[in-house]
Amino acid sequence: MLQSKSKSDSNPNGFRSGFETHWVSTAESDDGLSLLRWALRHSSVVGLDAEWKPVRSPNPASSFPPVSILQIACRVSDPQLSPDSAGSGKGSLVFLLDLQSIPLPSIWEMLRDMFVSPNVLKLGFKFKQDLIYLSSTFRSNGCDLGLEKVEPFLDITSIYHYLHNRGKKLPKDTKSLAAVCEEVLGVSLSKELQCSDWSCRPLTEAQKSYAAADAYCLLEIFTIFQRRFSKEGTFPYKVTESNSSNATLGLKQILEKSDICENILRHKFCEASDMIKSIDCGNHPRNQIVLGPTSFRTTFLLDDSLSKIIKKYGERILLKESDRKPMISKRKGKRRSSLSSNCNKCKENDSAWRGPPPWDSSFDGDGCPKFLCDVMVEGLAKHLRCVGIDAATPSSKRPEPRQLLEQARKEKRVLLTRDAKLLKHQYLISNQVYQVKNLLKNDQLLEVIETFQLKISEDMLMSRCTKCNGRFIQKPLTTEEAIAAGKGFQVIPQCLYDRNIEFWQCTDCNQLYWEGTQYHNAVEKFINVCKLNE
Repeated sequence: MLQSKSKSDSNPNGFRSGFETHWVSTAESDDGLSLLRWALRHSSVVGLDAEWKPVRSPNPASSFPPVSILQIACRVSDPQLSPDSAGSGKGSLVFLLDLQSIPLPSIWEMLRDMFVSPNVLKLGFKFKQDLIYLSSTFRSNGCDLGLEKVEPFLDITSIYHYLHNRGKKLPKDTKSLAAVCEEVLGVSLSKELQCSDWSCRPLTEAQKSYAAADAYCLLEIFTIFQRRFSKEGTFPYKVTESNSSNATLGLKQILEKSDICENILRHKFCEASDMIKSIDCGNHPRNQIVLGPTSFRTTFLLDDSLSKIIKKYGERILLKESDRKPMISKRKGKRRSSLSSNCNKCKENDSAWRGPPPWDSSFDGDGCPKFLCDVMVEGLAKHLRCVGIDAATPSSKRPEPRQLLEQARKEKRVLLTRDAKLLKHQYLISNQVYQVKNLLKNDQLLEVIETFQLKISEDMLMSRCTKCNGRFIQKPLTTEEAIAAGKGFQVIPQCLYDRNIEFWQCTDCNQLYWEGTQYHNAVEKFINVCKLNE
């Protein structure tokens, strides 16, 4: 079964460039796999990612977790295809392969050939772990050889650090994909659903969108990198007849060009069946397509720009025999098996909140709730600030557990986390660590409100700076005062000059806010989330 979605439905993460998401869940109807084969034959760059059910308490003797979803984002580009025959000939398609439903032997050969094809550059983010799990999944489903190699390959982390460190040794502190996406594309990539149960069916539309965005952002990041290679003279780049002048532009540069912006944003691919029917081997003199259930070959060679990138920065992922076996912890294995029931009871007891909180008057507190949110619940910190609750984040970027606990103790805060390991430090800071159980930020907010019996009113909404947790000035600023206050670090949009609105400034970081559309939407959202209108 093949399901297609429009770009407006599949771009919730802020991407403005067009792409379509296709859910392929069975091989009985060949439309989905045929479209995938077509896209791979006409793609010189693909982004790869995989999702599986998170293992909460892994059994050392068990095998790797089976992969539930394989995401393949294809940057389609073939100058011999006319706009009338296959969309516009250029664009992006994201395929979500349901490995729980598709017979894996039917796609193994196609994926294996694509993974090692010299004419397809594969992109990934720390993809070796994904490949290990993928190979194990295919071997356990009748494909004895699994998927052992990916070449040529480019890791987004490696090339990102190369560009920023000019070839110096990679730092140990590597950025997350969300951080790279935010910095390079200016797009906030939500990771709320990363640890959701990917084995449950049906998947929600939010899960599908999350999975598609994770693979598609690799294409967008690489496009920005490719543009910078050309601009900074990393290698001589010449635009050939087979390349549009805009083929290597980054997302931000594309959107700045008025003559092509409208076409990009309004671009739509035709239906899958029409696209497949448009493939005519006789019209392509260079075609090497062998139509069949599993065959895969590209229709063209890599252009000069990609060839030189691969030659200079290309990598190879090759699994070893040791990668086939899960690592067994010798130190903890026996103890876990013998004390599993006791440990589970301890975790349940430790994760439950036992009041009163440190801001209570019995501890000489001021009665104002204060929290410290670690890196695993940073999104929750912003939500708490939006409803007027004091929610700080760690003072250092990668704090040790004892540093977190010391900051919470000094500032009389409750430490919020999803890391169960922090609970074992409870003896250092009695009754000041709470393990958040929900995954989604809205649910986490409600959980904290109910657990600590917080009183939220409509007057408290948007009363704190979401950037630094600071308070706002007591008296609002006029437009002229706001322009003067933001001079040098924040620009006030000209469309606000003639509007009679009030501006507010954070007393800590000086960030300016105003009661515009985003403000009213946020207020309405948290009224509903906190159920203030009931």
